[in-house]
Amino acid sequence: MSGEPAGGDDAPHRPPRILGPVDSPTSDRANRWWWDHDADNYHAEHGTFLGTYSAGGDFVWCPEGLREADIGLLGPVADRDILEIGCGSAPCARWLAGQGARAVGVDLSRRMLGIGLAAMSAEGSHVPLVQATAEALPFSDGSFDMACSAFGAVPFVADSARVMTEVARVLRPGGRWVFAVNHPMRWMFLDDPGPDGLIVQIPYFDRTPYTEVDDAGAITYVEHHRTIGDRVREIRAAGLILDDIVEPEWPEGFDQVWGQWSPFRGQYFPGTAIFCCRKV
Repeated sequence: MSGEPAGGDDAPHRPPRILGPVDSPTSDRANRWWWDHDADNYHAEHGTFLGTYSAGGDFVWCPEGLREADIGLLGPVADRDILEIGCGSAPCARWLAGQGARAVGVDLSRRMLGIGLAAMSAEGSHVPLVQATAEALPFSDGSFDMACSAFGAVPFVADSARVMTEVARVLRPGGRWVFAVNHPMRWMFLDDPGPDGLIVQIPYFDRTPYTEVDDAGAITYVEHHRTIGDRVREIRAAGLILDDIVEPEWPEGFDQVWGQWSPFRGQYFPGTAIFCCRKV
């Protein structure tokens, strides 16, 4: 998506994938189109949960409701330069700014950024927002103390290893990089919050991207899969150190359903993986 997981309660089950590899320009073009066209529906369904319309925004890491205010994966943020990658409507960046950070948001979708700008205009705040792909961040080397991404960009680019390299480039020595994605093991199952979502359908090692096409056969949505090992190797190849992988458990008494995320599935296996890295 651009900021949080794709798919809502009415999202279709994942169909058999018949296309092969999808390159970066095709992924960028398709996902830019998707989020420009789906942004309003997405926020009508999830905007309140994400904090898009809350004063000062909110920093929600995942559908399990894990918040940065409670877990502190970034550490102290006041007076730090922080880049949010795949910021969507930028509720996380707005929250960071409210904690005293100098936050900047970057996203592929102009419409998603526009919703964020409207929210900031309504509350009288300002966070710089930039339209760009995460595979080519438009910032100088060593521009930021931290970078973060809550389900933004990483699963939606063809070359996520390039994203890790770009993040390492724009971070200062000692900088932190924390990003949340669908837990890789979820790739094997249908996007179904019920019992059918517990049946393995796709090989874990099948890295063929999931795609959707329009009636003319043009690709309109792309999501890429990487295994846990792939992610670790991408991080290390970029010169970063992986400190932790957080797998949030489903909170007791939490009944929020978001596409494939549900209390039923959450009791069996994780839906989110949060990678906590740093630059030496």
